[in-house]
Amino acid sequence: MARHEGIRARMGLIVPSTNVVAETDMWRAAPAGVTFHTGRLYVEDPDLSSNERFLAFLDQIRAAMVTAVRDVVTCKPDFMVMGMSSETFWGGAEGNEAFTRNLEEQSGLKVTTGATACKQALDVLGVSKIAVITPYQPVGDEQVYRYFADIGATVVRLKGLRCPNATAPAAVSEAELQAAIDELDGPDVEAIVQVGTNLSMVGLADRAEKALGKPVVAINAAILWSALRAYGIDDRYDGQGVLLREH
Repeated sequence: MARHEGIRARMGLIVPSTNVVAETDMWRAAPAGVTFHTGRLYVEDPDLSSNERFLAFLDQIRAAMVTAVRDVVTCKPDFMVMGMSSETFWGGAEGNEAFTRNLEEQSGLKVTTGATACKQALDVLGVSKIAVITPYQPVGDEQVYRYFADIGATVVRLKGLRCPNATAPAAVSEAELQAAIDELDGPDVEAIVQVGTNLSMVGLADRAEKALGKPVVAINAAILWSALRAYGIDDRYDGQGVLLREH
């Protein structure tokens, strides 16, 4: 039977049920013939207002993973994308490797994650001194520091936006994100990296890196780039940041 969508790649995309940005970014930025099909991780309580609530949120995500993966693989995707980043930073590089192995075993597919995409981005860009924007509470930021240290990067500065719930990152304005970029940038920073897939920064990152003269990596663009390259799609195009434009 002929495929009427995903003629180049049909990507399974796992996101929290509270996430409205990752899918939109992927669809907006994907080249023709690449489609995304979502399995949603049910979040009953989206409260992220403290370290304790942040950890409880992750427990909900972990409990929902098997069902979300089970559901999305029924559409027979070619590749799997993890559209939530905080869980992939947990436990540093070793934690991301274990998470990736488990998801590959569950899905029977190759997988890319936000943490993996960040490492690949820093490697191909040839940078190691970074500033990071997150929507997380301090307990999440600690894991971001740990992951980047594990892969040989130095987080010179980090701005945690402390979003109070799991839907709040999507409401962060470009003005707030631009202010964070301005606060973090400096001659001691080779690149700025934004994590948190429900934080919309792809378009702003593309504009900001041209203004700053250095990479500004939005995680959804990095995840898309990583997935496309892993699946053998090498399209390069403007508007989505340096990775998709030049690498």
